[in-house]
Amino acid sequence: MTLKGNCSWNGSQLWSPQLVLILGIPQITLNILSLVSNGVVIIVILASHDLHHPIFMLFGNLALSDFLSSSSSLWISVLFLAHPDNTVWGSRDLLIPYALFATSILSTIYNLVSIGMERYLMVVGGGLRAPARVSKRKAMTVVLANWVLAVTLGSLPLLSWNGLDSGCQPSELYGPFCIDYLIFITIPHCVVALALPLFSYLNIVLVLRKQDAAMESHVGEGSRSAEVPVVRTSIAIWLLTLASYVPFFAGVLVDASGWHCPEDLYPGFFVFRNVTAIMITLNALGNPVLYTLKVKSLSSKFLLLFSGCSPNNQIQM
Repeated sequence: MTLKGNCSWNGSQLWSPQLVLILGIPQITLNILSLVSNGVVIIVILASHDLHHPIFMLFGNLALSDFLSSSSSLWISVLFLAHPDNTVWGSRDLLIPYALFATSILSTIYNLVSIGMERYLMVVGGGLRAPARVSKRKAMTVVLANWVLAVTLGSLPLLSWNGLDSGCQPSELYGPFCIDYLIFITIPHCVVALALPLFSYLNIVLVLRKQDAAMESHVGEGSRSAEVPVVRTSIAIWLLTLASYVPFFAGVLVDASGWHCPEDLYPGFFVFRNVTAIMITLNALGNPVLYTLKVKSLSSKFLLLFSGCSPNNQIQM
C-alpha cells in the first residue's frame, strides 16, 4: 500500500488485539440481534393481510433497510476482526460492504422522509376522519423509487468513484471511499432527513392540538384519534435515527476538514468510527422495539407469531 504525505508507518500492526475484540464482538452481537428482530418485523407485515396499509408498508420497508444495514455492518465487523488494519488504509474487500452500508443508510433516510410525508397527508391533508390520501399503489411506488435512488447513489463507489480506482483523496474513516463522495451524499441528505420530517411532524402536532381543542370545547373532553399512536411512533423513530446518525455525519465532516497520518489518529478517531457504526446498529435494533411497543396491531401480530398462532387471524382491538 502507498502512503501519502510524510506518514512513517512501517507496516507493523496498528490495532491491538484486545481493542479489536472489545469493539468487534459487541458489534457482531448487536448486528445479529438486529437481523433477527427486523427479519421478524418483515415476516409479520408480509404475512398479515390486515397490515397491508401504506404506513405498515413503509414500516416494513424501513425494517428491510435496517436489515440491510445490519447485514452489511456484520460483514464489515467480520472483516474488521480478521484484518483490522485494512479498515484504516482501505482495501478492495471493504468496497462492496461499504457500498451496501451506504445504500442502507440512504434508504433509511428516504424511508423516514416517506413516513413523515405519509403521516402528514393522512392527518393534515385528509383529516382524521377522511380516508388516507396515500394508496397502496402509491406507497409501493414510493418504496421502489426510494430503493432505486438509494442503490444508484450507493453504487457509485463500485463504479470507480473510490480511492482505489480514481485516485481521489481517500477518506480517513471509510477508506476506500473518496472524501468528496462522502460529502456528496452526507450534507444534502442530512438536511433532507432533518428538514422534511421536522416540517411534517410540526404541522401534524399543531393540527392534532387544534382538533383536540375543538372537540374539547364542543363535548367537554378531548378526543384520542387512532392516528395519534402511529404518529407518535413515527416521531420516535425519526428522533432515534437522528440521535444515532448524528455522530456518523459529524465524523464525515471532521474527516473532510483535513488529512492526517493514521498513526496520529489512532486509537481515538478510529474508535469513534466504530462507535458510530454501533450507534447505527442500535438504531436498527431500536426500531422494531418501537413498532412492538407503540403500534398495538403490529404488537399483537408479534404475540401471535411467538405463541405459535397464525398471524393471519383478525384481531379485534
